[in-house]
Amino acid sequence: MPRMPFDFHGYRVVVAGGSRGIGRSIALGFAEAGAAVSICARGVAALEETRQALAAHGVLAHAQSCDLADARAIEAYVAEAASALGGIDVLVNNASGYGFDDGDEAWIAGFNVDLMAAVRASRAALPHLKAAPHGCILHTSSIAAFRPRANGAAYAAVKAALSQYTTSQALALAEHRIRVNAIAPGSIAFADGLWERRKLEQPELYRATLAKIPFGRFGKPEEIAHAALFLASPWAGWITGHTLVVDGGQMLHG
Repeated sequence: MPRMPFDFHGYRVVVAGGSRGIGRSIALGFAEAGAAVSICARGVAALEETRQALAAHGVLAHAQSCDLADARAIEAYVAEAASALGGIDVLVNNASGYGFDDGDEAWIAGFNVDLMAAVRASRAALPHLKAAPHGCILHTSSIAAFRPRANGAAYAAVKAALSQYTTSQALALAEHRIRVNAIAPGSIAFADGLWERRKLEQPELYRATLAKIPFGRFGKPEEIAHAALFLASPWAGWITGHTLVVDGGQMLHG
C-alpha cells in the first residue's frame, strides 16, 4: 500500500455507523491519518474491537453504542462524542437500514436510518461544526440512488433523498464554510457483509452483479474510505454539494 497521503492531525472526526464495513474503514483511515475519532453503532463487541484498532494508531478513540433510528439516542451520542473529542470537525453519516423489500418496515427503517439519522446527527453536530476551522459533513449514499430498481425500491428512494439532501444542506451551510458531500459506493464486499452473504445465499444475483462491474471485482471498503478522506481534506476545499460515485465503472452498464 502507498504511504498515507493525508494529514488529519488536529481533526476531530465522528463516524455514525463506524464499527464494520465501510464505516469501520473510514474511521480507521482517519485514525491512520492522525485524527481523533469517535464511532457509534449498535453492536457493543464490534464497537470495542474497532475502538481498539483506532487507538492502535496512537490517536484518541471514542466509541458508544447508539441506535441510529432513535432521535434522542443520536442527540446524546453526538454530544458525548463532541465532549470526548473536544469538538467536531468532520461528521460522517454512514448507517443504513438496508430496506430491500417493499414492506412498511423496510421503508420505515430506510427513512429513519439512511435519511433521518443523517439529518438528526447533522443537526446535533452543527454547533460544533460551525466552531470548527474546517467543518465538513459526509454522507454515504449509493449508486442505487441514480437508477430505477425492480427490487429494493425503498433503499434506492431513501438514498436518492439523501443525495438530494446533500445538495440542499451544502447550500444552506455554505455561509458557515461547512462543506457537505456524499459518496455513492457501488457493490462493496467485506467479511459478513451483504455481498458475502449473497454469494452464499443468492449466487446467481452475485454473479450477475459481478458481471456488470467493468473492473471485474467487487469494491473494497478502504476504497470508499480513500474517497472520504479526500473529500474531508483541504485538497477538496472547493468541493461541496456533490455525490461522488465510487463503483469501478459499475454504473456504466446501467
